[in-house]
Amino acid sequence: MKKITKLLGLILAIMFMSGCTVSNNEVKESSQWETIYDAYVYAFPLVLVNATMEKMTNTVEATTTQAPVNQLFHSRNLANASAKDVVTINTDTLYSQAFLDLSDTAMVFIMPKTDRFCSGELMDAYTNAVKITGSGSDNPDQTAFLITGPDYSGEIPEALTQVAMPTNMTWILCRVLSYGQADLENVYAIQNNIQLLPLENYLSGQADVPAKGTYDESNNFIPIEHVLQMTPAAFFNTANQLMVTNPSASADQPLIEKISTVGVGPGLAFDDTILGEAKEDDWSKMIDALPTTLFSASQDFLIQMNNWRFFGEPVAEFATEYDYRALIALNGLAANPVSVAIYPNTNSDSSGQTFDGSNTYVIHFDKDQLPPTNELGFWSITAYDSDNFLIDNPLNRYSINDRSAVVYNPDGSLDLLLQTEAPADAALANNWLPISADNFHLYLRIYLPQETVLEGSWQPPTIKKAE
Repeated sequence: MKKITKLLGLILAIMFMSGCTVSNNEVKESSQWETIYDAYVYAFPLVLVNATMEKMTNTVEATTTQAPVNQLFHSRNLANASAKDVVTINTDTLYSQAFLDLSDTAMVFIMPKTDRFCSGELMDAYTNAVKITGSGSDNPDQTAFLITGPDYSGEIPEALTQVAMPTNMTWILCRVLSYGQADLENVYAIQNNIQLLPLENYLSGQADVPAKGTYDESNNFIPIEHVLQMTPAAFFNTANQLMVTNPSASADQPLIEKISTVGVGPGLAFDDTILGEAKEDDWSKMIDALPTTLFSASQDFLIQMNNWRFFGEPVAEFATEYDYRALIALNGLAANPVSVAIYPNTNSDSSGQTFDGSNTYVIHFDKDQLPPTNELGFWSITAYDSDNFLIDNPLNRYSINDRSAVVYNPDGSLDLLLQTEAPADAALANNWLPISADNFHLYLRIYLPQETVLEGSWQPPTIKKAE
């Protein structure tokens, strides 16, 4: 919340120095908008997760992209340019997901043991990763869990390990590494062994017959666009309702007390007249400035790696870093802790120039300098357009990774080509990552990174414009 406070203070200081009279009402209004901003940033991940849940559970029966509440669904194809539910989606793994409502039941979640990267991330309603299972977890042999909500008071079966979620809304996101189209049947077999069932069915041994869901056309939206387009009253009253069943952490209470003064908090009613006569214009300006404001407020967590950068700890374990939490939700909902994955990104070449699709670029890895990962780890480089979605292209190729059939140079080094058209040398076709004709940016995903990555002794290469 630091950035907006500094901006408001600077505005008032300029007015004083320039001889302008600053009324008590103007000071009050500035302070009030600071509180509105704080409230928005605090609630943004909560409202976005809820919108994602509304979209992904908006179905009568489970499909490959949706399932009713408390039911798993399994993607059966790697993500492509039509995927719009989550920004900066990866193309390395197939997802298995479920959105839980733990207010009336506890759920049993069982992960299979595998010979490849396979993880389950359990997130609360505010995008904190409460538990990681499978590859990269502290105990990969621990596979059976009882997921309980904040009001659960029942017994914990001996064979299960409790995951006590602080919120009733919970998102399970499983990632299973794929080695390409020919490997999909193996991925399906792993997905089919992921289990999610109510505790009562686990205890009785009775088969779980999934309940039918419902479909509402009004919930057929792109979550991030839906949330950013919400009116102040719709946004804050949604947040107020969600906070009742998804309680804030005890560390949040000072902020909850502050934002309650503008009608934001568990069970409160928000009245948008508090925003003044210019509310629509002021609200739009705040939303438009959000990416820049959040980024500026999160600089302490930015780690530079040549001309790449990534956000480090406490990603996915945010505590009271609300600006940082909102920034990650805005740019890559459902991020992992750095011990599981890091996501360096860049939008500029070695000379500091912003990427331009009219140019051709080269990523050169020296011999033995590919991203180092621990056992079962992997890496990939993915291109995204200015909206953080995958770039449509005739090849349906969105990334190059450690499983790609690339051609190495005679000295063992590797050149990856970023351009809009196929390379003139057909032998390098597999080294080509299609980009968009205008602005684009890249993410380098490193799953289960070695310590040399986290401590900074390994650095990714800079990206050069081809001559």
